[in-house]
Amino acid sequence: MSTIAFLGLGVMGAPMAGHLARAGHRVTGYNRTKLRAEAWRDAMAAEGIAVSLADTPAAAAIGQDAVLSCVGNDADLAEIVLGDEGALAAMEQGALYIDHTTVSPATAKQIATQAAQREIFAVDAPVSGGQAGAKNGKLSIMCGGDDAAMDKARPIMESYAARIVHIGASGAGQACKMINQVAVAGVLAGLSEGVRLAQASGLDMAKVLDAIGGGAAQSWQMENRWATMAEGEFDFGFAIDWMRKDLAIAMEAAHDAGLPMPVTALVDACYAKVQADGGARQDTSALVRHLPEVKP
Repeated sequence: MSTIAFLGLGVMGAPMAGHLARAGHRVTGYNRTKLRAEAWRDAMAAEGIAVSLADTPAAAAIGQDAVLSCVGNDADLAEIVLGDEGALAAMEQGALYIDHTTVSPATAKQIATQAAQREIFAVDAPVSGGQAGAKNGKLSIMCGGDDAAMDKARPIMESYAARIVHIGASGAGQACKMINQVAVAGVLAGLSEGVRLAQASGLDMAKVLDAIGGGAAQSWQMENRWATMAEGEFDFGFAIDWMRKDLAIAMEAAHDAGLPMPVTALVDACYAKVQADGGARQDTSALVRHLPEVKP
């Protein structure tokens, strides 16, 4: 088993780090908000599993076989990896770095370049599956990096993944995640309108789901969010703030490629409306809130 540092113990990182510890790895955690790190340590202790905490990313990374991260955005990632107290400078030659944050491909490539200069293996590995996927160890992971880095990373990621796909060179994992987010946004837009139309038609929402959930309209979002969207429940972890960050990355890449993305731009504008109306920290399924509520 490996010694591992996990940087970022939020709604995604904490359960992922927990799976690593349960798999027998020796895990050291770091989080900028210490109370969250301490809560994770105490939760693991309640399971009879000992983990450690570090005060800085560099302190967490020293002497580790692998360093993993899952933080908020490009700036957060640059700080914990490349900053004065960042992990990369503290890592040893031959160590492995895996990043699960969703950031721009450019940031992933920058980190990979600096890692290579230090003879450190690097994989950009954004995830899909949300908070539930992290808790259940069923994430889908899309990876960028060379074959040697993937060979080292795969056995570690298997602790919390249902699917691991090596997309290509450094940055390819992040490029794939942009596509994932664009597709999810489009599905949620259609699902939002479907929910409201079913309500306006006075239909039994459970029966509608039973009828269409096994056909061509079926999706993970429909299966897991149809009922909660209809009930106005939006506390499922992946916030609109983060989705808009991801869509901005995707739209910037599309702009650079000369590719129009009118549907994504429209969905992003709808998210902005919900965000401004107090839904910034609600789950992405709160997109339905941009449409008027339908009373029975």
